[in-house]
Amino acid sequence: MESPAFLKRFFAPATIAGSRADRHTRKTVALCHALLSERGEASGAALAREALAAYRQLSGPALVAFFDVLAQEFSPDPEAVEDAAGAYRQEASQANLIRLQHVVESPRQELFRRINLAAGGTAALVEMRRRVLHDQRTQPHWAGIDADLAHLLGSWFNRGFLTLQRIDWRTPALVLEKLMRYEAVHEIQGWHDLHRRLESDRRCFAFFHPALPDEPIIFIEVALTKGMSDQVQPLLDPDSPVVDPAGADTAIFYSITNCQEGLRGISFGNFLIKQVAEDLGREFPRLKTFATLSPIPGFRNWLTETAAAHTELAGLVGTLAEDDWFRRAGSGTRVRTELMRLCAYYLKHAKHGKEPADAVARFHLGNGARMERLNWLADTSKTGMARSAGMMVNYAYRLKDVEHNHEAYTKEHLVVASPGLSLLARGSLLARLKAARKE
Repeated sequence: MESPAFLKRFFAPATIAGSRADRHTRKTVALCHALLSERGEASGAALAREALAAYRQLSGPALVAFFDVLAQEFSPDPEAVEDAAGAYRQEASQANLIRLQHVVESPRQELFRRINLAAGGTAALVEMRRRVLHDQRTQPHWAGIDADLAHLLGSWFNRGFLTLQRIDWRTPALVLEKLMRYEAVHEIQGWHDLHRRLESDRRCFAFFHPALPDEPIIFIEVALTKGMSDQVQPLLDPDSPVVDPAGADTAIFYSITNCQEGLRGISFGNFLIKQVAEDLGREFPRLKTFATLSPIPGFRNWLTETAAAHTELAGLVGTLAEDDWFRRAGSGTRVRTELMRLCAYYLKHAKHGKEPADAVARFHLGNGARMERLNWLADTSKTGMARSAGMMVNYAYRLKDVEHNHEAYTKEHLVVASPGLSLLARGSLLARLKAARKE
């Protein structure tokens, strides 16, 4: 451990003073300054271990103070940036460009690289970003910390560093336990449930990173079926019979979970889905269809908000407030027909900026899928009824069209949908009102 005098030399004493928690923060920040000043690789690794150990002891106000100092003291020097930018404006030479690039990179990035020298450094930085993201709404001045971590993690978790592994009943229990804990789409109800999801007519795949060997980054659950599934409960039934996967013609991706909150915004789903589809196609040549059975988490909230501006929808929203409304909304009823149409309209036309309002739609369309089919009462769980009136949607991944669809979505935010779903959307009350206003 370094002496107090050594640590003090690397710390601006006016920044933090006072409590015992502040002393913990001062020590951590001082170690970070010392780590940045270190040149030797061996001594740098030792300091990285000390800095990381000190950081892990921070919590509450001490942790907030540490992030405040990271934002304040480890940002680029404004004067140096201004001078370098002025020089580049006057002469756009390679030398001036390199100088500008050097001064705009915050010292935080080099600090994070050096912390990563310590064992467990990568996992600690992923967790650090999770904490920053969690509080960034109330701490907007931490945005630079988030940007630096996102930049580095985006490089370190490049697809080239990830390995795809199949998860089965022989996978170590440590990883299986994490799957049960991380599952965010359809909760796993214990070991019996998990065992059914790993049977021969099911597949589970995950991406792993060498720096986090026992931590799945993202995983996908697949059911091998005959035909495209229109209900999720049969897929989730832990007592359902196991069928021969050799007779399947469809792979249904029924759950995709990003496990690491600190890697939010770093896209893995596109690579995962395409590689899993290719691997399954080689294992089961009879598979012709690759599709999801996906939730529509924002529909009910959107419908309630939309009804506030369209009194014509008030009665429909009121119907949904009744506990057993769906038992009366059978095939061919007005409620079912209009809800299906409105949900299709929501998926195709409701926007979050220029993109679809529905987060799941943004994910799959961005990965090159086509919005294929809307399914009535596909998820009758409490969550499914509350979020989407029980409806779910199939997104189809046609491998020959994935790149084209991805480009269309990326460049034009085009929602690629089947003729049937598009027809449903055009028949909705909102579409009819919109058409009437144009006449």
